[in-house]
Amino acid sequence: MHIGAARLTFHLHGNDSLKGKRQVSRSLIAKLRGRFNMAAAEVDGMDRHQTLVIGITCVSNRPGHADEMIDAALHFVEGHRIGAELVDVERSVIDGVG
Repeated sequence: MHIGAARLTFHLHGNDSLKGKRQVSRSLIAKLRGRFNMAAAEVDGMDRHQTLVIGITCVSNRPGHADEMIDAALHFVEGHRIGAELVDVERSVIDGVG
């Protein structure tokens, strides 16, 4: 088993409420879960109006496939208007678990 994971940090320009942030967060998480069948959740910065941190993860039988899934999700996020600017990505693939 191989696990791909990424921590995506976004800046929400002009957002001044947690309600506005929650709209962007829920929409993005639903799209990532539905389109890529991966786990996604807001993982940090919950009290900051203009910072959104989403964690995504996937499991695969091949390390290359896990990396490809993370790449596809990142490409999707970068190519779609989601109301936030992607400012940082931390990613890793944990090989050979189990």
